[in-house]
Amino acid sequence: MSQLDPDDTTPLLRDDESSDGSVEEDSSSRWRSIRVMYFTMFLSSVGFTIVITSLWPYLQKIDSSADASFLGWVVAAYSLGQMVASPIFGWWSNHRPRREPLVCSIFINLSANIYYAYVYLPKTNNKFHMLMSRAFVGFGAGNVAVVRSYVAGATSLKERTNAMANMSACQALGFILGPALQAGLSFIGEQGVTVEFIHLRLNMYTSPALLAAALGIINIMLVLWVLKEHRVDDHGRCVQAINYTSEDRAEISEETEETIDQVAVVTSNVLFFVVMFIFAVFETIATPLTMDMFAWTRKEAVLYNGIIICCIGCESILVFLVVKMASQRVGDRPVFLAGLAIIFAGFFILLPWGNHFPKIQWADVKNNSLISMMSGATIAPNSSLEPTGCPYEQTWCQYTPAIHLAQYISSDFLIGVGYPACNVMSYTLYSKILGPKPQGVYMGWLTASGSGARTLAPIFVSHVYTILGPRWAFSLICALVVGAIVLLGSVYHRLIAFSVRHGRTVE
Repeated sequence: MSQLDPDDTTPLLRDDESSDGSVEEDSSSRWRSIRVMYFTMFLSSVGFTIVITSLWPYLQKIDSSADASFLGWVVAAYSLGQMVASPIFGWWSNHRPRREPLVCSIFINLSANIYYAYVYLPKTNNKFHMLMSRAFVGFGAGNVAVVRSYVAGATSLKERTNAMANMSACQALGFILGPALQAGLSFIGEQGVTVEFIHLRLNMYTSPALLAAALGIINIMLVLWVLKEHRVDDHGRCVQAINYTSEDRAEISEETEETIDQVAVVTSNVLFFVVMFIFAVFETIATPLTMDMFAWTRKEAVLYNGIIICCIGCESILVFLVVKMASQRVGDRPVFLAGLAIIFAGFFILLPWGNHFPKIQWADVKNNSLISMMSGATIAPNSSLEPTGCPYEQTWCQYTPAIHLAQYISSDFLIGVGYPACNVMSYTLYSKILGPKPQGVYMGWLTASGSGARTLAPIFVSHVYTILGPRWAFSLICALVVGAIVLLGSVYHRLIAFSVRHGRTVE
């Protein structure tokens, strides 16, 4: 039975401002600023997910030369931009007030969302404009490193784990509302309305990005008017870190650097990479997979997958609450291990089987051509006779069994349980392993790990899925999860809190 920190009983979304026993006059300001950081983290998730289910049909609509492999690059561009920007904004925040990198990054983000809404305007290379717009949206989301370092520096050790859990909950809430907003806006339709004087087509593809831009304006105002610079020590007492000299910082770093278990730090980053890689695969493949397997139209795929991801987000909020209680009883590591096992089960049941094969799209093309010849009519590109099913160019469609809807829903449910459990345990364990050391640089590494995973995963799964099909794609993911379970088991004894490692508390 582990010795519980008093903060472990704090509800997930409640911040106990007096939990450190201090009565500082700026306590309310400190927690208001932290909550602004929660909102910024929330908007980062919304900015990624609000268009994720419509990326594929929008890409097909603006540029017919784009295939599923290019979709992987478009999805990966967001995370690649974030990976590049995270150390830049992190370094900036170490030398200047955090308002500066935050306002700059959010402005880049909202400008890129407006760019995304206009990618249909150029006459050629529209798919590359979409790629660039998503890369700039991701670059703006590099402020996640600033958010994590701010919260780490503005909370005591006792408050920090709960604060990290709160940020995970805000991310999950973003995953809920992003797809939900996209699904709600899908009723505008593909045609929508045109605002002539600014040459804007307001439809189900562009309106989510414009909504994200509007939320970015709200975020900038909160950062400018509410956010204050706060830093507290390990016990929650206010300190002025900005007045530290370089010698003071060097002494602090030298005092704590040797005491951190670097093997545990590296392992935690690798495990976080795997967790984010797995979920990025799931997000990327959801829309093309359902369009191929269930013959959904573009509009149906956006609507239904938006609803499904929204349900997964609601499920994850409940999982966060359960995980909080479960970790108190059995510890963080067993919960992490159980989460990986559940994710494995989610992808394993997604493997195709049986004698039912997907509908082939070329059959629609032939039938439509026959109807056109018999009636003398011309079929418009955006007519109700939109080809549906598995594209004939994907040869595996002809010999790979179709995935049943029940398989897909069951997989969604299991991944919706396993992913949030692993996500919150990643942050919690990492925060505890680091201990009293200022965590800005280390949180930058964690952000880079997650961004790297979300960069590589879409490219990997889109290419493997397009060329080899779902059987190979999901088998490789299952193998990756098994590898993560083995890694976690091999360093299980080292993934312990800093205070436990040094004998200050008993696990």
